[in-house]
Amino acid sequence: MAKTEDDVLAEAYNRALKLEKAGDFDSAAKAYAEVLILDPEDHGGAAVRLASMKRGEVPERAPEAYVTTLFDQHAEVFDKVLVEDLGYHVPMLLRQRLIELGHTSFERMLDLGCGTGLTGGALEEMVDDATGIDLAENMVEIAHEKGLYDTLYVADAVDYLDDNDDEPFDLIAATDVLPYLGALEPLFAAAAKNSAPRALFCFSSETLPEIEFDGRPYTVGAFQRFAHQLDYVRVALDTAGFELIEAGDIIVRHEQGAPITGHLFIARKL
Repeated sequence: MAKTEDDVLAEAYNRALKLEKAGDFDSAAKAYAEVLILDPEDHGGAAVRLASMKRGEVPERAPEAYVTTLFDQHAEVFDKVLVEDLGYHVPMLLRQRLIELGHTSFERMLDLGCGTGLTGGALEEMVDDATGIDLAENMVEIAHEKGLYDTLYVADAVDYLDDNDDEPFDLIAATDVLPYLGALEPLFAAAAKNSAPRALFCFSSETLPEIEFDGRPYTVGAFQRFAHQLDYVRVALDTAGFELIEAGDIIVRHEQGAPITGHLFIARKL
């Protein structure tokens, strides 16, 4: 029986992944280039894997097809893997910091990259009306089952913000969005457009040692996630019309037992 296109793609991707894991990055890069020819939409994230191996240009964002596929595949085990296995507690860190700053009541919240509702659950008691946005339909279905949001959309965050004509929000959260974005200007400008005066824009980012950036404002780390220079985030916020209140050092999660460092940003719309 002849191989299907999916079989050919799976075989090519697995070969590239095997070469990458073996440390043969040059051969892996050639193999991933072949994968991209077979799958231009890049469901397997070949572009970010090439960047993480320093064998390709750093893209402006992770491919939409890759992010959707990744999270749809892991939706059922997402909470366990992220919280229990990887030690991800950014939503609770955000809740704690908002309480410490005296921000405990919001009329309208927008949760970008809401996933299964970890941030929605952490901030539920602070918010009168909550809207969640995520690319992965399976994640949104789980968030819906939890009953944490008044409105849920399956959509790209920037696309939704660009098209939205509802009332502005007084809290926009994005607690695990930046690791899938390189260039921040589109997101920040769209968030500002949808923010009420003095609204809070809260989000997390990951970082790396200075040498890893090689002079760039953002790069892709060893675990195929974007990291951002602190100064770049500050400038992007200022350009979009936000005042940075604070950028606190945090441990975002753990990978292979090692802590991944980053920042928790709280900004205010001017």
